[in-house]
Amino acid sequence: MPPVLPDRRRWLLHAAQLAAMGAAPRWAWSQATRLKHDPFMLGVASGDPLPDGMVIWTRLMPQPGTQAEPTSWLATQTVRWEVAEDEGFRRIRASGTASADPAFAHSVHVEVRGLQPGRWYFYRFMHGDAASTVGRTRTAPAPHEMPRNLRVVYASCQRWEHGFYSAWRKVCDDQPDLVLFLGDYIYEYASPAALKGLARVHDLPLPQSLPDYRARYALHKSDPALQAAHAIAPWAVTWDDHEVQNDYADGQGRDGMTADFLLMRTAAWQAFYEHMPLRASSLREDGFHSLQLFRRIQWGQLARLHMLDARQYRDRQACRKPHSSGAGAVHPGQCPELLDPARSFLGHEQEGWLAQGFAEDARRRTTRWSIVAQQTLFSPRHYPSGVQSTDSWDGYPASRDRVIKSLERTPPRNTVFLGGDIHQNYVCNIEALNARAMENRPSRVIASEFCGTSISSRSGTTQDKVDAIQRTNPHVLFARCDERGYGLCDITPTQWKTTLRAVRDPLDPQSDVYELAQFVVEDGRPGVQQA
Repeated sequence: MPPVLPDRRRWLLHAAQLAAMGAAPRWAWSQATRLKHDPFMLGVASGDPLPDGMVIWTRLMPQPGTQAEPTSWLATQTVRWEVAEDEGFRRIRASGTASADPAFAHSVHVEVRGLQPGRWYFYRFMHGDAASTVGRTRTAPAPHEMPRNLRVVYASCQRWEHGFYSAWRKVCDDQPDLVLFLGDYIYEYASPAALKGLARVHDLPLPQSLPDYRARYALHKSDPALQAAHAIAPWAVTWDDHEVQNDYADGQGRDGMTADFLLMRTAAWQAFYEHMPLRASSLREDGFHSLQLFRRIQWGQLARLHMLDARQYRDRQACRKPHSSGAGAVHPGQCPELLDPARSFLGHEQEGWLAQGFAEDARRRTTRWSIVAQQTLFSPRHYPSGVQSTDSWDGYPASRDRVIKSLERTPPRNTVFLGGDIHQNYVCNIEALNARAMENRPSRVIASEFCGTSISSRSGTTQDKVDAIQRTNPHVLFARCDERGYGLCDITPTQWKTTLRAVRDPLDPQSDVYELAQFVVEDGRPGVQQA
């Protein structure tokens, strides 16, 4: 008699089974239920490409406007899927069926394998007589190959009310190979009472439960520009704070580590998984009490991406007041906790994992560009007032120093940090630790950084204040707070070029997008240059 598996273990295996490919029986193609609505109204997505495959995602939705889900929607649904070399699906290379389980909000995460490396593909889903939008995705190059180029978009922070998603329409025109989303996919706030200056509003409450968070993702994913951007290329995603609660840290919410907060966080993390193109391997045996989001993506010998999780493992912000809605800033002299070397931004396990990745990239020397994709600004910002942020890397200086030391100890050939969160564009040179200690000695640059503005969320500061920060921080080469948009990176074996895209008017759904600035990093020459 087989052993009885614990409930959580059984649940994890069930999730993995849902993600696995299944050959489609003939009856599945002929039993086409006639539907009265589009069950694919949230679109499609793909993510985390490998040389032989990727994840493809969708979520079935019941007919809108019904007070309760029909009885049939309380059961697992069968979804058919196809991956083809052509948009007309004449050359199908993989196909099968997947189960859309109500325990996962009828979301589908198919892990496609057996494809050719370095190729573009098209995919679609079918349920009954309904077919989804056709998505476009690709595999990563083979590990031994040196691709001629890689085009990456990095973006973050898309509060619904603050602006339309015009930036995503331009992303589709840019035709990226990979989109990196660095956090704040949703915002948990209710719409403000004062509507002046808002692009649009919603009537959803502050989320507390799994249905609340599912509804919030459904709202954001209803945007056609965002759906189009998901369908144009594979994404690699991580989260920040607003997927749960502003400025939360690990198990610490606004009121500390309470049972209510932990239940809410678990619901939020489950909804995140349900709506993102993530692999079943991101799930752990404790259910949604944790998710494995730090991971690596290899792009042949051209680039290796180290995707970080700066929320799940971090210590609570230094000197944060109880019941405060935000972490705020402190004067270092009045907050000894800030300098505690035991505190970590990533958690010590993830710090070690990142250091190991740097060492591997340095030892092999076959990775041309080491990319660190994480949530916020890595470089220090010394404010003229003397205060120091506590919710960014500035609030964890010992943790940041350990990352820099690992870079100095085993430097990869080229290292570039990407970030978001602060709703401002920053371009920085990352300096060795002794550059800050020896004022009369020229700084030694060891890496480059591009921290992006938001898709739509306002910055909450002024350009005068940002200019003052740039004047007192010589490693900050560019800083702007007034623009919404994203960053576009064109990466070749000899050069990295970043173009900052900005939305002309976030309150105009048809706004155009223009080039704000352009910078380059040369192979073998750490640091950023104006293009």
